[in-house]
Amino acid sequence: MHEIVDFVVNIAREFGYLGIFIMMFLESTFFPFPSEVAMIPAGILASQDEMNLTLAILVGTAGSLLGALFNYFLARKYGRVGVLKFGKYFFFTSEKLEKMENFFVKHGSFSTFVARLIPGVRQLVSLPAGLSSMHLGKFMLSTTLGAGIWATVLALFGYFVGENDEYLHQIVLVTLLIIVLLSMLYVYLNKRAKKI
Repeated sequence: MHEIVDFVVNIAREFGYLGIFIMMFLESTFFPFPSEVAMIPAGILASQDEMNLTLAILVGTAGSLLGALFNYFLARKYGRVGVLKFGKYFFFTSEKLEKMENFFVKHGSFSTFVARLIPGVRQLVSLPAGLSSMHLGKFMLSTTLGAGIWATVLALFGYFVGENDEYLHQIVLVTLLIIVLLSMLYVYLNKRAKKI
């Protein structure tokens, strides 16, 4: 485990902020790349004064946003046919797209925020947002907030825990708790809006 951590930390050290940006960009597109590989090592390097924690989080969030915009505009310009044609090279199927569309329809624009905190979902919710021509400003705001929270959680995990994964479960639980609370807030506000 320590060898793996050392390896990814050295990659982050070698490529610096540009590497973080590229990795987070890829993670937000079709490319199956885990954001943990970018942001946790960035946090570890920040704890060793080899990176600036705030700058690393901002760069990671910017990479996520641009990756999400790539998917958004791809879907908006080329539609379902184009998305599936491009996505097949990354094992993206029509079934996955249908699930994401149902998720988006059910939760609306709020889904683009919450989805950024859910592994395996966050990079794909941009597609139904683009297909439905969601307002670009709303999409960017919700994506930036969600991606920023996720990048911050991962970077802080790396910063405070370093190579010790003792607190991994606590971090995951806190993240899930945030998602639950935000979802409850959404349901409450949605019901309140329907009564008005």
